[in-house]
Amino acid sequence: MRVHAVDHPLVAHKLTTLRDSGTASPEFRRLTDELVTLLAYEATRDVRTETTTVETPVARTEGITLSRPRPLVVPILRAGLGMLEGMMRLLPTAEVGFLGMVRNEETLEASTYAERLPADLSGRQCYVLDPMLATGGTLAAAIRFLTDRGADHITAICLLAAPEGVANVEAGLTGLDVPVTIVVAAMDERLNERGYIVPGLGDAGDRLYGLAQ
Repeated sequence: MRVHAVDHPLVAHKLTTLRDSGTASPEFRRLTDELVTLLAYEATRDVRTETTTVETPVARTEGITLSRPRPLVVPILRAGLGMLEGMMRLLPTAEVGFLGMVRNEETLEASTYAERLPADLSGRQCYVLDPMLATGGTLAAAIRFLTDRGADHITAICLLAAPEGVANVEAGLTGLDVPVTIVVAAMDERLNERGYIVPGLGDAGDRLYGLAQ
C-alpha cells in the first residue's frame, strides 16, 4: 500500500480554509470540490490508457485515450458525495457506483447498509472517495468490498488522514494482492479518544450538508 500526501501550496491553502470552524457549508462544499479536483490530478497518474491515432488540422498523430473498462468512481455515503463532482470534473467518462457504510461510534467498526455497484468488477480500476481516513475501518472495508467483486486496482482519495487510520487500513488489507494507493491533502497528527482526526476539520458530512447526527 502506498500513501501520497500532495505537497502543493493551493492544496494547503484550500485545506486551511476547510479546517476553519467559521467556514460555512456553502463555502465548505465549494472548497471541497476544488480540492478534490487537485487531488484527483495526482490520484489519476496511474489511470490505464491505450494508444490511439487522431487527425489534427495539420497532420495525423498518435495520442492516448482511457482504456476500457472505464474507471469506476465510488463515493462512500454520505460525505463522499461532496467529493464526487470534483472528481468527475477531471474524469468525466468514468462510471459511478455508490457504497453506503456507517461507523459504529462505540466499536468504531464499519458496516455496509447500501450499495449500487456492478456485480462483477473484474479488471476495473476503482477510485474511492472518503473525506476522512480516521480509524481506517470504513476505508478498509470498502476496499475489501470492491476487491471481493474483482476490482484489481484501488486508489482512495481522502481530504485528511491520521497515522493510526493508515496503519489500520494496511493491517486490514494484509494478504490482499491488489495495488492500493491512498492520496491525501495532509497527514494529521493523531486520533482523539472519540476516533476523530486531530487537528482535523470536524465531521465532514455535517460540515458539507449542515445536518448534525
